[in-house]
Amino acid sequence: MEKSSLDADCCALNMVLVEEKKGHLIPNGNAHPSVNGTLNGGPMSAATGAISAVEKKREGYPERETWTRQMDFIMSCVGFAVGLGNVWRFPYLCYKNGGGVFLIPYVLFIFLGGIPIFFLEIALGQFMKAGSINVWNIAPLFKGLGYASMVIVFFCNTYYIMVLAWGFYYFIKSFNATLPWSTCDNPWNTENCIEIFRQGDCKNGTIGNSTFGNLTCEELANGRSPIIEFWENKVLNISDGLDEPGAVNWELMLCLLAVWVMVYFCVWKGVKSTGKIVYFTATFPYVVLIILLVRGVTLPGAYDGILYYVKPDWSKLGEAQVWIDAGTQIFFSYAIGLGALTALGSYNRFNNDCYKDAFVLALINSGTSFFAGFVVFSILGFMASEQGVDISKVAESGPGLAFIAYPKAVSMMPVAPVWAALFFIMLLLLGLDSQFVGVEGFVTGILDLFPGKYYMRYQREIAVAICCLLCFIIDLSMVTQGGMYVFQLFDYYSASGMTLLWQAFWECVVVAWVYGADRFMDDIARMIGYRPFPWMKWCWSIITPCVCMGIFLFHLLNYKPLTYNNVYVYPWWGEVIGWCLALSSMLCIPVSLVYKLSGAKGTFKERWENLTKPVWGAHHLEYMAPDTDIKSLASLSPGMEENKVIIFESVM
Repeated sequence: MEKSSLDADCCALNMVLVEEKKGHLIPNGNAHPSVNGTLNGGPMSAATGAISAVEKKREGYPERETWTRQMDFIMSCVGFAVGLGNVWRFPYLCYKNGGGVFLIPYVLFIFLGGIPIFFLEIALGQFMKAGSINVWNIAPLFKGLGYASMVIVFFCNTYYIMVLAWGFYYFIKSFNATLPWSTCDNPWNTENCIEIFRQGDCKNGTIGNSTFGNLTCEELANGRSPIIEFWENKVLNISDGLDEPGAVNWELMLCLLAVWVMVYFCVWKGVKSTGKIVYFTATFPYVVLIILLVRGVTLPGAYDGILYYVKPDWSKLGEAQVWIDAGTQIFFSYAIGLGALTALGSYNRFNNDCYKDAFVLALINSGTSFFAGFVVFSILGFMASEQGVDISKVAESGPGLAFIAYPKAVSMMPVAPVWAALFFIMLLLLGLDSQFVGVEGFVTGILDLFPGKYYMRYQREIAVAICCLLCFIIDLSMVTQGGMYVFQLFDYYSASGMTLLWQAFWECVVVAWVYGADRFMDDIARMIGYRPFPWMKWCWSIITPCVCMGIFLFHLLNYKPLTYNNVYVYPWWGEVIGWCLALSSMLCIPVSLVYKLSGAKGTFKERWENLTKPVWGAHHLEYMAPDTDIKSLASLSPGMEENKVIIFESVM
């Protein structure tokens, strides 16, 4: 018995000495009691202190939550990363950039940037057991990365929910025998509203129509669809510009409030409840997509629409914009740089195989995007056939697809309200899980800043309520008559391609070159029991940063001022506000770095070494083995039965 106890103490001492060489020891968020960062005293006192630190779980200090089942994590990541962009952006980019040919650069960028950074963020959260700020204790000098991701995800949480409010509004309006956006006899319609117009019927300069009488083609060209008038005159009630905010749309504000209440009750109890809710919110949209696809392919013109979607145009491969669109779409759809993936990974078990999870999630994400294209273009092919126009005239992206093109298409179907309700409930659920996981990531990062001694009952519920309330107050500017202009400012600048690419670039640089790519590969081996394929290390070190910076510079050099509908040009002060939103996150990294370096003592080399020394959490003592144990993992690879070994054993 004494020998066993002595062995445990020696083993603990060995671990303490190894970890002390690599960095300081501190509490991890609010989950662990404190450990002296410098380990003063003799070796045995250090070991004793480390043992008592991990054993001593004082009453009132909550353990960090973990997923009830690993499938909870998978479904949460699916719910967060698979969102509206998969349905309304990818199909449009695919047809616009050469159909099936677009998949070549798209798949290439999945392996050059998407999977490596997706895996990096999940693994980092799992290893550090912290949210998007404290996870950068791995290199404290660059903690500005965490603050930058918090700013971005806060802005995303603020404006993204407006899409859900619009979708909820349309969903409610779908419960009418006649869809309100299908007719021109509503109070919001103008005299230019025209319900039906087929280009093929426009012959000899006139068209006979029992509803509208004899109208010239020129007059019909100035006509407006009822769905556009419903969107602009009823839903948005849009003003003439950013400088005319106008009145609040009370119906839309109530929809916004209802969605925020749903988000709050999905998140307030933490991952234990969130992990259950996503089983419905992440899977039901697939059921609706399948139903819509079955319905879509049976409609006239569906085949032409699908052919237009996938037909390859090989000449497009020579255009730079095609490659840029592919790379940008990867960063958007994989939800990289927001810190939420890091937060989700932090709730994993320490030895969860996050390497395999990353590939599974990437396959689901990109597969959903491609599958959604068949659903969208089968319906758009039908709409083009009904209107007698080329499909390029009806294919749209973003809100134009969700709130104009698709509602117009379903209004032409038999039993239109049923299909409209199905589509908008799918839209709502696709966005809802992305929204509440984004809020979860933000709240996790905030709560991790408070040590365990500041823990109080209901602190999570209070933090989530404050977050939701603050975002709701900002959102009130987006439910006014000028709200769409404010929404576009947030969408174009605060979480744009440039901010996400900037964030991803620095994540790779810090992990690969400051902390060390080989060192992080060793850490991953400690967690999952084998070393990932070296391709990951090469991507983090060279390939992915080059891809990120290349696309970033392309966006910067080809910057165009923001417009609405290619007609309204934002005033100069509107652009200034937009750039302030973008720089508020981008400047967090250099400003934090300069501030910390200037405040430290010693030579530049000493400051750098001290500020880049990792700050470990107490959980690392329990799980991390000495370096000599890692060397034996160098030749191991996933999938081999003989590699199923136990790497960690608690010495406490």
